[in-house]
This record gives sequence, C-alpha cells and structure tokens, in this order.
Amino acid sequence: MKVTWLGQAGLLLETGGLTILVDPYFTDSAASVACHRKMPVDPKVWDIKPDVLLITHEHIDHYDPETISHFVHGESNVTVLSPRSVWEQIRRAGGKNNFLCVSPGVIWTEGDVEIHIVPAVHSDVFAVGFVVFVHGKRYYIAGDTLFSSSVLAELPDCVDVAFLPINGKGNNMNALDASKFASAINAKTAVPVHFGMLDDLDPNVFEYPKTIIPEVYKEMEL
Repeated sequence: MKVTWLGQAGLLLETGGLTILVDPYFTDSAASVACHRKMPVDPKVWDIKPDVLLITHEHIDHYDPETISHFVHGESNVTVLSPRSVWEQIRRAGGKNNFLCVSPGVIWTEGDVEIHIVPAVHSDVFAVGFVVFVHGKRYYIAGDTLFSSSVLAELPDCVDVAFLPINGKGNNMNALDASKFASAINAKTAVPVHFGMLDDLDPNVFEYPKTIIPEVYKEMEL
C-alpha cells in the first residue's frame, strides 16, 4: 500500500485502485483559534479523488469543513466514516455520499480493505481511531488520543505500522508516552505525526527502535 503524509494527522492511503483520505487539513482555518499553519499547501492535494474518507473527530485540524467541502459535496460519491460529533455535521452535504456514523467495535469493508473502528481518549468524547487491514498488514491510525489502557485493550496484539500523535498538547500523547504506547502494541514501525503544522515540534524527540519520520507530501517507505 502506498502511504503519504499530508501534514498534521492527514494521510493518503492508496491500494488496489482504492483511495482513502484521512483527516485532511489543507487550509488555515485553525487561525480562528490563533493557530496559523506553518506548512505550505501543495496544490496537488486538491486533485485527490477519495473513495473513502476517514475522520477521527471534530477538531478543526482533523475535520475542517472548508477542506472537506472540496471532497464531499452534492455531486461527490464518497464513503465517509466518522464519529457522531462529525457525522451530524458532514451528512448535510447530501448527494450520493454514504455517511456512516461509527464508534468503537464497528467494522467496515471496502474492496480488499477492512477498517476497524477503535477507541480514542480525547476531549471530543466521540473521537475514534482506525485500524486498516490490507494485504495482511495492520495500519493503526490513532487520530488524537492520550495513552490509555482502554485504547490498548481494543487494538491488535501486534500492529505493523502505527501513526501516533506526539505533540503532548490538546489531550494528546507526548513523544515519551507515544513511544511507550508503540511498545505496548508491539508496533513493527512507528510513525510520529501531529507535529510541525501548528507548532515547532522536532519529531526527532520521538524515540522508538523502528521509527520513520515522515516528510510532508512524500510517500513513506514502510
């Protein structure tokens, strides 16, 4: 599977003709809360044609209506998986889109991809994470979460790739806890995210034996 980091917690997953977009944030909407973006927007991101959109929670750097309205609107045909806090808003786009209100325990299959919804412990009480199963590998997308035994209990015994927040603010794990979390889930590879977009955090503060520091808009070698 081809995986590209889109900044903050955004990811682009491409496999078998299926395009999955996760938590895209391509504007400066967070400036409304005094958090200006520090990464430029690659104009090519607007050309993405998602088949599936995964949104972990309603915070503006994960669910940005200005960004989302470009991809999900009355003329689009996208399968959208989101928790209730987002679902109640995004479904107003109508059209041919399939809006699924998901919570931990739900499983959705699209083509050769199986998506498991798992818990997150965050200030949005409806926040979720996703485990994407494809070609025998498990990709864990944490979204925003604190280190919690309730999250660990719902994850597979071993994760091939884990995308973990490391900023330590806004009810997120810091780099040290994210490293401990990666160990607790036996992550074969850990990818720190949620840095550099709205802060000056150096991702190298995240230390784990098998770490890939992503470069924005570039495919990762996983």
